[in-house]
Formats: sequence, structure tokens, C-alpha cells
Amino acid sequence: MEGMRDAEERAKSKGTAPPAPLALLARCVLSGRSLVRGLRAGLRRLYDWTLRLAETPQAVLALFAIAFVESSFFPIPPDALLIAMVVATPRRFARYAAVCTLGSVLGGMFGYLIGYAFMETLGWRIIDFYNARALWGAFQAKYQAYGLIFLAIAAFTPIPYKVATIASGATQIDFLAFSFVSALGRGARFFLVAGLLRLFGEPIRAFIERYFDALSLLFVLLLIVGFLTLGVLR
Repeated sequence: MEGMRDAEERAKSKGTAPPAPLALLARCVLSGRSLVRGLRAGLRRLYDWTLRLAETPQAVLALFAIAFVESSFFPIPPDALLIAMVVATPRRFARYAAVCTLGSVLGGMFGYLIGYAFMETLGWRIIDFYNARALWGAFQAKYQAYGLIFLAIAAFTPIPYKVATIASGATQIDFLAFSFVSALGRGARFFLVAGLLRLFGEPIRAFIERYFDALSLLFVLLLIVGFLTLGVLR
């Protein structure tokens, strides 16, 4: 309270009144709108870039690489590039889904290795990047009890798969079971996405182009929900 009164007295001494609550609210709203516009523009550029990349010879390698790193530390899932590639060349949907699945499963194995052998040197840095250190103790106990179930859910849903792979190694879940469940969950996800696009490719592309702003916000919300789910599991 004294700090607020001091701020008001300093503002009055300079001949300016402290900002009214409505003015502060208006500034917050404007700042929020600017943030949303910037986010939409950034996602739009990313979408256009993935469409251009999907038509290049390097697209398959890029898809594999993104799927690999996303399973162990990278925050952005490979679905955007997979969608663009299948829309661009629908007849290769099975090949693209298989490449994405292979990259993701191998990347998950790398995440398992991080949790198993490099938790102190590398694993904690990744956990800290996602601000999940405070949850780790309770989360690890839950994962030890329901590991394979949670792994299957994380492999198929927006829950950050990288956290699940690192936790699998840290809790030393059976590696063969981990690999099988990872392949099953990631394969089901990517083949489902690619198969639907093979059947409804052009209408889906037109839908994305028409409602891109709303879909981009939905994409961000799904990522946020995935990270918030980690907090629910405490």
C-alpha cells in the first residue's frame, strides 16, 4: 500500500495522474490482440514454409528429422509437415506416415536413453525448459505405476510425448514394451492423419486455408492443454 501511495505521489508531482483501471484494462486488451496477431502471422509463415518444403526433395528427410527430435526435446510436433506433404502428394500417404512413425519411434528411443543414462546432464535441462521440475517427483511416481498406459496416451494425443519418453528411461520401464507401445501409438496417430488426408485431401486443404486463423489458435490451445495435463497428473 505504501508503495502504491508513493507511486501516486510521484505521478502527481510530475503532473500526471496514475493510469485509471479502465485504461490499464484497455492496454492489456490491445497487448493481447497484438500478441494474437503476431502469433497468427508466425504460424501462417510456418504453414506456408511447410507447404513449400513439402514439394522439395528434402521433404522426407526433414519429416524424419522433425519427428525424431520432437520425440526427445523439440516442442513442435511433425504433424504440420506430414499434413502438407500428404496434401501435396496424396498417393504417398502411407510412405510419409511410415517415415514419420519411424523417426518418432527412434527419437523416442533417444528420449528413453536421455532419461536412463543422461538424466543429470541433459534430462533435467529439457525438463526445466518445459518448466516441469516441480512436477517431476509426483509425476515420476504416477508414471511408475501407470507407465505404459500413460505412454500410449502420450503417443497418440497432444500430451508432450518427449516428457513420456524421458520419464520411461528415468523409471526404467521395460525397453521392448516401451518400443512396442511407442510404435503402436505413434503409428496409429500418423497413419490416421495421413489416411484421412488421403481420402479428403483437397477439401481439408481448402478448409485449412479458409479457417487458418481459428485452426492456428486451436493448435496452440492443444499444445497448452497437453502441457497442462502434466500438471493434472500430480
